[in-house]
Amino acid sequence: MFDRTDFGPSNLPLPYGHCRVDPYDKALTTDCTAHSLIYDIATNSFRPLMVQTDTWCSSASVLPNGTLVQTGGFNDGERNIRMFTPCWDETCDWIEFPGYLSQRRWYATNQILADGRVIVVGGRRQFNYEFYPKNQNNNLPIHLSFLQETSDPNDENNLYPFLHLLPDGNLFIFANTRSVLFDYNQNRVIKEFPPIPGNDPRNYPSSGSSILLPLDENKDYIEAEIMICGGAPRGSFEGALQGNYMQALSTCGRLKVTDQNPTWVMEEMPLARVMGDMILLPNGEVVIINGVSLGTAGWEHGRGPVLTPALFRPYENIGSQWRFSIMSPALRPRLYHSSALLLRDGRVLVGGSNPHIFYNFTGVEYPTDLSLETFSPPYLSPMVDQVRPNINYMTSNILGYRVFSYITFTVTRYTSASEVSVRIIAPSFSTHSFGMNQRMVVLKMVGVTQVNGDTYYATIVGPSTAQIAPPGYYMLFVVHAGIPSSGSWVQVL
Repeated sequence: MFDRTDFGPSNLPLPYGHCRVDPYDKALTTDCTAHSLIYDIATNSFRPLMVQTDTWCSSASVLPNGTLVQTGGFNDGERNIRMFTPCWDETCDWIEFPGYLSQRRWYATNQILADGRVIVVGGRRQFNYEFYPKNQNNNLPIHLSFLQETSDPNDENNLYPFLHLLPDGNLFIFANTRSVLFDYNQNRVIKEFPPIPGNDPRNYPSSGSSILLPLDENKDYIEAEIMICGGAPRGSFEGALQGNYMQALSTCGRLKVTDQNPTWVMEEMPLARVMGDMILLPNGEVVIINGVSLGTAGWEHGRGPVLTPALFRPYENIGSQWRFSIMSPALRPRLYHSSALLLRDGRVLVGGSNPHIFYNFTGVEYPTDLSLETFSPPYLSPMVDQVRPNINYMTSNILGYRVFSYITFTVTRYTSASEVSVRIIAPSFSTHSFGMNQRMVVLKMVGVTQVNGDTYYATIVGPSTAQIAPPGYYMLFVVHAGIPSSGSWVQVL
């Protein structure tokens, strides 16, 4: 976890008398407090880390070796990258590479690629992209006119563009209301998809959220479907500046990009929402959480917190009463600068909220909130414990491409092999209502065999291509009758 450095000191001192010396920082040139930490979920404890330059509104991806590479930010951090590699002791910390990026990357988006590189796209007034690691022969940014075409004169509405790597190896890029299929190797737009109906923008500051629905290796032809929900009507940012907080969007659009002639399928969410986070759950459902019902992203621009998460079930028919469900409300508003991500035990970690230029804890309608809390989806109810699988053994924590693997699990009340699936979920980087690199692959199931009593083993096949599952670490879940196990970390190589 990390925060911007230019707000002044935090309440968490750096250890061993360390201080951050930065003559270009806008608040403190010498700062002996932490603006980053590593949080141990199991023990609810944390350790301060030292980030050197400003990470405000930056982006990140997890590399195939498990290192978090973090790109850009603001002011002195806008062209830097930072790397954090996990360790078993308490020695690991951020390593910073000043000036590594060719351009300022503030409100940019990252996507891990099939070859393990990271593409970094856009940012404020940056209509281009680049790669990490950079091309040693040519480190110049590559122009992408699509980003310039989708930038509104005053509101922009194309920052933090939505990026998804598709099974054919090309990128889906969505900005404002438009989207393209993009070949990043040839710097070529292969096709432009129809604009999302309604002509209302979905990217920052009209922040909707986007996911790639699960890719299923058990199908003869792997379909890729994008889902975008929420956002703010055109003009919302300018309206909020004048104290007019417009109603957020209540629509979701789904686009099956692998179809020959894709068209958007629109449907209504139970609640209008801007700045909501969409999280893929292990059983293939989607939770939409956080955000507000009025206004837009930006300082002081949102009103009417939406405390109630919505659960979306893509396998239910449109119009079914089970398609969307309303969950129990949260206790704390989560507005601008809040985040959410999936944990290994199936909960969703939610944190933060700061709609103010500075940290304001008192005297405001929506105080700055530095707390963390978790949302427990219905599958964590004790009422379904008897059908919940528990992973006992895996042949390896490495999943090879097209390689057979075996997983032994127990379940008290087994139904049938048709109700068992094994899924892997990539770790995402969550900021500004978008989980970069969020991805689920349903692995090919060969069969399920009973060993004895309540013990079974599943035979699966590793991902078929790196385009479907880029190399790296994933959380693996066994799902039985819609109820997932706790996840186990595996590495796809």
